[in-house]
Amino acid sequence: MKPIIVLLLIFFISTKMCYGQFISEDDVKQFGADVFISATTYTFVYSITKNKKKAFWYSLGTATLAGFTKETLDSSKFNTKLDTGEAIATALGGLTATVTLDLFVGKRKNKQVSFVPIE
Repeated sequence: MKPIIVLLLIFFISTKMCYGQFISEDDVKQFGADVFISATTYTFVYSITKNKKKAFWYSLGTATLAGFTKETLDSSKFNTKLDTGEAIATALGGLTATVTLDLFVGKRKNKQVSFVPIE
């Protein structure tokens, strides 16, 4: 137990000294928007096709395409280069929602529940 506490203490002390892992507010918004896009697409495709593979790839592709389109439009509008951090946040947002839904959708088994009336 003591080694775990020591390792956690070292980890938390060392993270206070690191500032290279800055995540901007725009990256968080982009991540959240793509989670929403991916979850909506997965739900829509799965409800129509009942195929988890199609739903997985369509939702991941839609979220990534939407994010990269937004980044391309932003870079041309503001005359800057493509922001790779936001592009990665886009892909991770779509991947997070898609994998989460893929794990939990369609796992139900019709179990017979015996009903015993209580008198």
